[in-house]
This record gives sequence, C-alpha cells and structure tokens, in this order.
Amino acid sequence: MLRRVAAGCARALGTGGGARPVSGLSPPGRSASSGSPDASRNQPPSSEFLARPVGVCSMMRLPVQASPEGLDAAFVGVPLDIGTSNRPGARFGPRRIREESVLLRTANPSTGALPFQSLMVADLGDVNVNLYNLQDSCRLIREAYEKIVAAGCIPLTLGGDHTITYPILQAMAKKHGPVGLLHVDAHTDTADKALGEKVYHGTPFRRCVDEGLLDCERVVQVGIRGSATTLDPYRYSRSQGFRVVLAEDCWMKSLVPLMADVRRQMGGKPLYISFDIDGLDPAYAPGTGTPEIAGLTPSQGLEIIRGCQGLNVVGCDLVEVSPPYDPFGNTALLAANLLFEMLCALPKVTVV
Repeated sequence: MLRRVAAGCARALGTGGGARPVSGLSPPGRSASSGSPDASRNQPPSSEFLARPVGVCSMMRLPVQASPEGLDAAFVGVPLDIGTSNRPGARFGPRRIREESVLLRTANPSTGALPFQSLMVADLGDVNVNLYNLQDSCRLIREAYEKIVAAGCIPLTLGGDHTITYPILQAMAKKHGPVGLLHVDAHTDTADKALGEKVYHGTPFRRCVDEGLLDCERVVQVGIRGSATTLDPYRYSRSQGFRVVLAEDCWMKSLVPLMADVRRQMGGKPLYISFDIDGLDPAYAPGTGTPEIAGLTPSQGLEIIRGCQGLNVVGCDLVEVSPPYDPFGNTALLAANLLFEMLCALPKVTVV
C-alpha cells in the first residue's frame, strides 16, 4: 500500500515514472553541489544552489522513494485525524510540516550530528489511510510499518493524531519485542474508552499495554498536565510501572538531569520516541487539537530529544500538528525542527 502511494506521489510531483527535472535545475534532494562529502547518499539540496521555493515539497526536499529498501531511515506521513476528540485538522499536519522543513539544513552544530553523511534517508510519502474507518486505518498503518521496519529502515513519522502510534507500535513490537517508550505529551493517552470506542487518540498506550507492546518499566511520560476528571489521573500509568513527569516539575529548569536518568533507565534496549506537539506550551505550538496551558518550552523539547543521542532508538513520531489552528505555520516549523533533531539522535549518526 505504501509503495503504491509513494509511487503515485513521485509521479504526481515529477520525481518518478521517467519524469525529467526542469531544465537548468538540479533534481531535488540529489544536488551534487550541496557540499556533501558523500555523493552516494541522499542530500537535502542547499539553498546556496537551489532556491527554497523550488522543488518537490518533500521532507527537507529529500527524494520521494516508493520503497524502504536500501534506506537507513525515512520520513513517513500519516495524515489521519478521525481519532481526535476535540479540534480536527491533524490530517493536514504532514503536508504543512514538509512545507516548513525547507528551512532545515543538513548539519546540527549544537550536537555535532551529521545525519546525511551517515545514513541513507528519503521521504516515503504518506500511508493511504481510510478517513472513513479508524479501525481500517489502523490496519493500513500497521501493515505499512511492518514493511518499513522489516527492511531495516527506521521510520520518523509525521502525524496525524496520536491514534497512529498504536498501530506503529504493533509493527515495532513485531520486530523488536516490547519496546521502551519516551512519550512527550500534555496527556497520558491511557484512557480505556470514550463514547464506547476503545481506539482513539486518548487510548493508544492503554491498548499497547493490553497487547504487551511496551516494556512498561522503560516507559517515561514527560510534560503531563491539565485539568482532569479525578484527583489522581495518573494512577493507571504509575500502576503499570510508567514514570510520569508532570509539567510543573519541569518549570523553569533544564531537563538535562532528567534525561540523564532516562538514559540509564532505557539502557541499550529498543526505544521508541512519541512526541505530541501539545506537550509544548500553546504559546509556542498553538496549532494542535487539545492544547493545555503551562507546558514545556521548545528548548526543553530539544533537551529531551538530544538526550536520546546514543540510545537504541528504533522509531519516532511527531503527532497532533493541526495547521488550521496556526495559519502562520510556526507549529509546523517547530515540528519539522523536532523531527530533524530525532533524525540526528538515531543510532549510527556521525557525531563530531
């Protein structure tokens, strides 16, 4: 399914099916003049040689590839929002994140990471979800990700509402067994059901526990906050062995010490990162469906992701970006940068 969709995107955008680049332009994502020391790997084109408004609207203007074969990592869109409980619009998240990613560059001077010198990376397009059937969409997502991880490719996902993490983790656990989870969010997403339904964006990690997809002693939830229906809304998470770090315990401080503890807790076993953009304060990320005041800052978000560098990260997602609620694009720009930081934190990335 993913292969057909990505191939369709490539044909529509002029990157496949024998299409030729416009005369006088380098093919997006493959510019030899981008300064890359390794021409055998895909390189986002430099704005020094290819103007930012030019080219395919893929993540970082990387090539759109139909298959995960031969890739070390790939960006994948999951444009689904029929699991939302409040404001919709996350189906448009992947497209807007890709649009804003044109501002990203290839190196990370803050961490010394050089991902495109280390990994073969591409954009695999979007999973062809069923916007009229949430259960069927979960099946389609799971099947697509089973193929991605079976190829040895680490997925970096552009959501989409948080429901999508459930079928993704089904695919992860099929290959890796129960995984550790670093979950940044305003909400624990461990409800059992709503309106009689057991699958929506408030239940993914409850369903993951039910199916044994998580190594519960290696689950950390950071940024949790907001009003609740009880005075102990974190009881379920803690009863499963999750570590719950409330937002107020993060106020006005660096999260580097926290991440040192998390690193020791995660060890060398497989780790999945799930980052809901509403973990950040809506002053920075207003374009989301269920905003909660007094959240994390972007710099704390960077500390969390950079704190994962060197860990056995097997997949990542950035979810719940709803562009209609941020017409200026700042939420999507922030999301694009966080996804780049996740790429930089992957195993085998050269750090100098």
